[in-house]
Amino acid sequence: MFSTLGIHQRKLLLVFGLALAGLVGSLMMGDAKPWAEIDWLDVLGEGGAALALAVWMLLILGSRPAGRVTDLLTLGMGFMFLAMWQDNLDEFIHLPAEQFWDQWLESGAMPVGIVLLTYGLVHWHQEQLSINQQLRKREQRFREHRFIDKLTQLGRVDYLKAQLQAVMAQLPTRNMVLLMVDVDNFADVNRRYGHQEGDTLLYELSELMLLNLRQDDLICRYAADRFAVVLPDTGLAQGRTLAIELTQAVQHFAYKHKTRGDTLYQTISIGLADWKGETTEALVQRANQALFLAKSSGGLGEVA
Repeated sequence: MFSTLGIHQRKLLLVFGLALAGLVGSLMMGDAKPWAEIDWLDVLGEGGAALALAVWMLLILGSRPAGRVTDLLTLGMGFMFLAMWQDNLDEFIHLPAEQFWDQWLESGAMPVGIVLLTYGLVHWHQEQLSINQQLRKREQRFREHRFIDKLTQLGRVDYLKAQLQAVMAQLPTRNMVLLMVDVDNFADVNRRYGHQEGDTLLYELSELMLLNLRQDDLICRYAADRFAVVLPDTGLAQGRTLAIELTQAVQHFAYKHKTRGDTLYQTISIGLADWKGETTEALVQRANQALFLAKSSGGLGEVA
């Protein structure tokens, strides 16, 4: 948490700097109230609220990266904290009536803070929905570790076959397309940069393809640098479109070597087979045959 706070130093300095300025200004322009006039119940309520807002703000900054959502949440809580802080100072210091800034800070900062916080929470909600969607795409109903490839964290070939059978049972009269995706010349990457760098590239390519699939699509690691993509409820034409989109996404992906800084661009070949009511093994075999054609001609291959 505290290491993350370092990237938010300016936000913290701004909020607590303004709080300190309010304290100094109140001390310079006002007079301390006698102890008998202090309403300790108000001190407890207003001071406790200010302290809680400060803690919430630190928790948010300690758990989030920099960005618009973080800025909105921080500014919202910051304004609310300043309003409660200044309101609490009034319990100890009496300011002359002509010092309008005190009333403005108490009355104006709170609604501004509430609006900013609400706006930030709306964007935070949208952010969480997007993250949850990606998590659901990754999970695709499997939980057992024996079905997960350790490198890419995708399902393995045994999981792929089990899910193909499940989809076939659910969609006996509907369409489905299977894509076999192979990374072109991947052996050259391993040979030139080493297997560790190749593994990192393979993981990032799997993440990229995952992000470019639909909610109900499934991607698994079939073998080495080959992936299988199941497109349920998808016709042949739409399958071609999705395959082309995957190809373009990989082509535009600029992978950076982790130590040397070299930029590596990759291409993929895709074999496409639409389900014709045959067995899982037959469908996989046709998709692999289509991939062989794609590797020979480049781009996208199909087998009738």
